Amino acid sequence: MQPSFDIAAAHKYFSAGCFNSAWTLIDKAERTADENEQMLALAHASVWHWRERDDCKPRNLSIGYWQLSRVYALIRHGERAAHYGALCLAVSADEPPFFLGYAHEALARAAALVGDVTAMSEHLAQAQGLAEMVQEAEDRQLLLADLQTISLSIV
Repeated sequence: MQPSFDIAAAHKYFSAGCFNSAWTLIDKAERTADENEQMLALAHASVWHWRERDDCKPRNLSIGYWQLSRVYALIRHGERAAHYGALCLAVSADEPPFFLGYAHEALARAAALVGDVTAMSEHLAQAQGLAEMVQEAEDRQLLLADLQTISLSIV
């Protein structure tokens, strides 16, 4: 039996809606354990819905995997943050410096969480170099500001 709704439209709605709802929780200064679980579920749902869309491009997955890495970092799961950071880097290879820089930002943050100073330093250096190549001043500042929040003190 065919669904009585447009599945493509549903994927479009939920890919963006789940991403934005997860972002709202990311921005909260303090979250409950339940909100952390909701944030994680929303980020995963967003990526799944993107993967189901006919118009899904590597950039969309780059953004989604980055968000998953950030969510895992926020809930202190360094290995999972690194996993999604690596996926972000893999799909970002041909993307502009802003997206590639954020892939390295995700990996630096994950490395900091697990106490890998060498990997953290390497990814920070890569991301900072890429940030300098970002043409749009606002995007460059956004990336540089996020990079300044990464250190072993986040552990």
